[in-house]
Amino acid sequence: MGCSTGDRECDADEKPLHQVTISKGFWMGQTEVTVQAYKRFARRTSQDMPPAPGFNRGWEQDDGLPMVNLTWKDAQAYCRWAGGRLSTEAEWEYAARGGNGNARYGPLDEVGWYADNSGQHRLNADGLWDQEQQTYQQRLNQDQEHYYKRLIANGDRAHPVAGKRANAFGLFDTLGNVWEWVNDWFDVFYYSHSPGADPAGPPSGSMRLLRGGSYMGDQQYVRVSFRYGIDPKLRYSFVGARCALDEANR
Repeated sequence: MGCSTGDRECDADEKPLHQVTISKGFWMGQTEVTVQAYKRFARRTSQDMPPAPGFNRGWEQDDGLPMVNLTWKDAQAYCRWAGGRLSTEAEWEYAARGGNGNARYGPLDEVGWYADNSGQHRLNADGLWDQEQQTYQQRLNQDQEHYYKRLIANGDRAHPVAGKRANAFGLFDTLGNVWEWVNDWFDVFYYSHSPGADPAGPPSGSMRLLRGGSYMGDQQYVRVSFRYGIDPKLRYSFVGARCALDEANR
């Protein structure tokens, strides 16, 4: 778990690479939670749907698009209703790797939707980001705003699940398309002291973890070890979920 051997793009919170034992079997959703599935949950539990993203106004398209604009509690509530739960970060990474020790389980364009290939025209997101950095070196927030505006103008958006090649475990979109909530709190230094068996994350914190990258991210973000912590109450059009299930409950 952590920074893959030979991966030179890792941040400090992805280190050190370490061995983890997951002692109990579990199942992982083959795809990210879809709009169609979440609509069923909202209807049967009398929940309001979250605000719809620009690329799926009114939630009219439910033919396999991943559900987005989910808070961490939304994702947790759906998975529990469906009979499962959010995975731990360790379970997610084990499942996402599919037995592959590399940063990605295949060529990125074959396995994931990310900023370069998710819109009307192919982009060089790394180049866009570098250009914005050079132009607005002292204005980071505005820099990010310009980057995202360029992607939105290009029509970058989520795509129906299972449109790219699955990993060796038969799981689709563990890299790219939309970020996926996991159960754990985020701690930059957690890997330096995490337990070797069944790590469940810190006992508390202010941010929850997202994994997997999204259609808005450049290549660095779409790696199996990349970790991203955000406020669990926030909603984004590039954040969704994938559910896990204890083996005994299947």
